[in-house]
Amino acid sequence: MESRGRGRARGRARGAPQQQQQGQGGPRPGPPQQQPGAWGAARFGPPSQAPPGAWGGRAPPPSQQPPAAAQSTWGVRPPPPETLPQQSVGRGSRLGGGDERHVSSESSHGGRVAQGGDTGVEEKRGGGNGNVRGRTDRNEVINTRPTTCKTKKGTDGTTIKLKANYFPLINTASWGLNQYRVDFVPETDDTREKRALVRRAFANILITGYIFDGTNLYTPSKLHPDPLELVSANDKEEQYRISARLVGEVKLGDYHYFQLFNLVVRRCLEAMDFKLIGRDYYDPKLKITVHEHNLELWPGFETSMRQYDAGIMLTVDLKFKMLRMDNVYDLLLECSQKSKNPKVEFQQRVIGSIVMTYYNNKTYRIDDVAFDQTPNSTFKKRDGSEISYRKYFEERYKVKITVPNQPMLVSRSKPREIRAGMPEVVILVPQLCTMTGLTDKQRENFHLMKALGEHTRVNPSGRMKKLREFSQRLLQCPKAVEELKRWDLQLAQDIVEFNGRVLPQESVYIGKSQAIPSGPKADWTQGLRSAPLFNSTPLERLAVVCPSRLKQPTADFVQSIQQVSRGMNFQVGQFKIFDLGDDRAQSYLDTLEHIISNLGPKMVFVVLANNSSDKYSAVKKKCYVDRAMPCQVALGKNVQKNNKSVATKIAIQMNCKLGGAPWGMTMPKNIMVVGYDVCRDTAMRSKSFSGMVATMDQACSSYFSMSVEHEFEQEMSSNIATFIMLACKEYQTKNGVIPERIIIYRDGVGDGQIQYVKEHEVEMIKEKLGAELYANQPLKMAFIVVSKRINTKLFTAQPGGDRGDFNPPPGTVVDDVVTLPYRYDFFLISQCVNQGTVAPTSYNIIDDNLGIDPNRIQRFTYKLTHMYYNWSGTIRVPAPCQYAHKLAFMTAQYLHRSASAGLNKTLFFI
Repeated sequence: MESRGRGRARGRARGAPQQQQQGQGGPRPGPPQQQPGAWGAARFGPPSQAPPGAWGGRAPPPSQQPPAAAQSTWGVRPPPPETLPQQSVGRGSRLGGGDERHVSSESSHGGRVAQGGDTGVEEKRGGGNGNVRGRTDRNEVINTRPTTCKTKKGTDGTTIKLKANYFPLINTASWGLNQYRVDFVPETDDTREKRALVRRAFANILITGYIFDGTNLYTPSKLHPDPLELVSANDKEEQYRISARLVGEVKLGDYHYFQLFNLVVRRCLEAMDFKLIGRDYYDPKLKITVHEHNLELWPGFETSMRQYDAGIMLTVDLKFKMLRMDNVYDLLLECSQKSKNPKVEFQQRVIGSIVMTYYNNKTYRIDDVAFDQTPNSTFKKRDGSEISYRKYFEERYKVKITVPNQPMLVSRSKPREIRAGMPEVVILVPQLCTMTGLTDKQRENFHLMKALGEHTRVNPSGRMKKLREFSQRLLQCPKAVEELKRWDLQLAQDIVEFNGRVLPQESVYIGKSQAIPSGPKADWTQGLRSAPLFNSTPLERLAVVCPSRLKQPTADFVQSIQQVSRGMNFQVGQFKIFDLGDDRAQSYLDTLEHIISNLGPKMVFVVLANNSSDKYSAVKKKCYVDRAMPCQVALGKNVQKNNKSVATKIAIQMNCKLGGAPWGMTMPKNIMVVGYDVCRDTAMRSKSFSGMVATMDQACSSYFSMSVEHEFEQEMSSNIATFIMLACKEYQTKNGVIPERIIIYRDGVGDGQIQYVKEHEVEMIKEKLGAELYANQPLKMAFIVVSKRINTKLFTAQPGGDRGDFNPPPGTVVDDVVTLPYRYDFFLISQCVNQGTVAPTSYNIIDDNLGIDPNRIQRFTYKLTHMYYNWSGTIRVPAPCQYAHKLAFMTAQYLHRSASAGLNKTLFFI
C-alpha cells in the first residue's frame, strides 16, 4: 500500500480512520553561529432527482567570519558527554490504502515558538508550516465569518452530552492591559538586542510581567512618569536611551490579552517542573523507556488559551515527545561502518530531520552537514572575541565534548526568524544532539509501533484521567497557584460540559439501487460482500508484469481477482503475464514500454518482489507521467498469500482506476465539490504539488483531477482558480450545464494563512469564474477550510449509564461552546476508531453565498466522508479532500512531475 503518512508533505495522509496520534516536533532556537478516460456517465440508482433529504434535511547576530576549517575524521564511539546541564530527566477486513506497498515517512515537525537561546541571550524563535506570502501577523485575531452567516448552529440529529478538553477561565483579570510604544536612541533593528535592552531596563519596574514584540510593550502596570525614559546597555556596554510612552489600552479579547494569559500558563507549567522542549512542556519524571527499541517517550501537554463561543478557556491536550537514546554521532558511526559512501548516507539520513540538544532541550531542523568543521573550529562571539565550539560548550554548559574530530551540523533560520533576531546559521555538535521522531524503517516495524501505541494511543478514560491529574497538580502547586493569584486569574477544576448532536445515519447505494445502511459505526463492509458495484467498467485487456519466480503465485492471485470480481459485476477478462528474468527497475521499465507501445492493454498489473520505493516510483512514472496508463501495484508477499479479501480490495481499486465506483449516495442535484491539498516535493523541497479533484456527477462518484507544480503561493492561488474553471467546463461537457453550486474543501491551511487564502485564493476564484463562466448567472459558492491538526478532543458517557468516558459516535457535530465567535465553524467526528481517542475535524467556512442553513452544510459534509473508495466506512475528512491529498502525495513523493492529462478523469492515484 502507499504510505499513509504526512512525511514531508503538507497534510497527513489518511487512508483508514486513524487512531489518535501524538505529534512530535518543534523549532530550533540556537547556539554558536556563523554567517554563510473515457467512460460513460455515472448511473445513480435511487431517484433521478434529489429527494427532500438530499441536502441532509430531516427527510430521509551572526559572526563576521565562519569558523576555521578543520579536517574531519570519524573516530570510535564516544561515551556520552561527561556532564550534562541541569536539564530535564532526572478493522477487521476493510478496503485499504492504495497500491500494495508501504513506504512511509510520517514524521512531521512543524515550527513552533520557543524560549531560550544557546548564546546567552533570551529570545523567541517563531516557526510555522506555511509559506504564504503576505501572511497575517500572528498578533491579529482575524474575523473570517461571512457576512451572510446569520447563525452557525444546526438543529438536525439527536442530542448528546459531551465534554471537551477545555478548562473555563472562571475569573478573568480585573486589570487592564496597557500598550506602550518603545523607542531606542540610537536606533537598532536587532529585535533580540532590543528585547535584551528592555529586559535589563525594566527588570525592577515591571514586576507583574510584560510582553515586548520589538516595538510595543504590553503590561497591566502603569508606568510613571509618562513617557518614561531609561538607560540600558548591551553586551558590548554600548549605552541606549529607551523611551516608553502610553498609546492606549488593549480591550479584553484582543490577541495580546491571550498572549499574556498563555505566558502565565507557561510559567505555571515551569513551576510544576515541566521542561520546555520546542514549544510544549514535558515531564521528564514520567518518561517511558522502550529499551528494546532504544527510545524514550516524554509525556507532556500542549496548552492554549483563547476566546471561544462560551468564553475564555484553556485547551489542554496530552502529547508525547519521542527521543532516541543514542546521539547523532552514533548515527554517523553507524553510517561509517555499514555504508560504502558514509558521508552521503549520513547526509541523507540527517538532513531534514529534527534533533534535540542535550544541554538545553531545544529542537532544530538540520539543513546541512559541515564536514570541514569540527568542535575545534572557532567562531566570533558577540563581543568580537574568538572561541572554539569545544571551549564554548565547556564554559557555557559545562559539557565536555569527547570527540574533537566530528563534523558539525548546520541549521538555517527562516527569514522571519532572522527578522526576529535569530542568527542566519546555527552550528550544532552531533555528540550533543539526539534524533527525535521515527525513521521510515522504524515506522515499518510492526512490533515497535505496537509497543509505542500502548503508551501513545490513550483511550478516552485514560485521557480524561490525565486531564484531571493535570488540574489537580496545577491547583496543588503553591508556585503555580501564586502565579495565577498574582494575575487575578482562576481556572475551573474540571473540563467544560455541553450538548452536541449526532446526525442521522446515512445509507450508501450499490448496484441495482440497493441501499446499505452505514450503521452505528459507519461501517458497511459486511454489506459489500459479493454485492454488485454501483458503477463498473469492464477490463478486457490486462497485462501482468512480475518476476519469474513469482509467475505462478501471480497467476493464481489474478485468477482470484477475476473470481471475486464476478460477484461484484466487474468483468475482468483475459490477462497475459510478462515475467522478468530479474527485478531491476530498468527491467520493469523496458517491459512496460514494450507492453504499452505494442499491445495496448487497458491496465497493467505490476508485482514488486519487495517494498522498494525506487522501483515503485519508476513504475508509476512510466505509467502515469510517460504513458497515461492505469496501473495497479501489488507486493509479492501479498500475492503469494492469495487472500480473497485482499483480492477483493484490489479489484475495487482497479475498477475505480478505470472510472468505476463501488458505491454512491443521494446527493443534491447540480452541485460540484472540489477537494484541494498541497504536498511538498521530497526531491526538491523548494517546490510543492497541489492535488485538486472535483466531482462530476450527482452521486459524487465520478471525478476530474489535476496535480500542478508551484513554488510560490501566487502560483498556487492561480492554479486553484484555473483548475476550478477547467473542472466547471468538464462538468458542463458531461452534464450539459455548469454547476449551480460549488463547494470547495481546502486542506493544508494553517491559522496564519487563512487571511491570505480568503483575500487571494477565494477572490481569484470568484474573479476568474465570474469573468469566464458565470457572467450571466450568479456564482453560488462556499469555501471551507478543513483542519485536522487540532488539539480539541471530545468525550461522552456510554448510553445506558455505564461509568467512564468514551468516544462519541460517528456523526457527532459541535457548533457552539468550543467553536470560535469570529468564525462560521463546526467540529465533526465522522469516523469510528477502535483504539485511542477519536479526533474531530474542524471546518471553517470562510466564504459562503449558497443560501443554505448550517444543517445542510453539516449533513452534506458528513455524507462526503462516506465516499472514499479505499475504505468501506467513513473517514476523517470529505472524500474529495482525501483524494486531493492522495494525488498530491503521490505526485510529490514518487512522480515529481504532474501526471498525464489522459488520466485526469479517473481516480488513478488511489
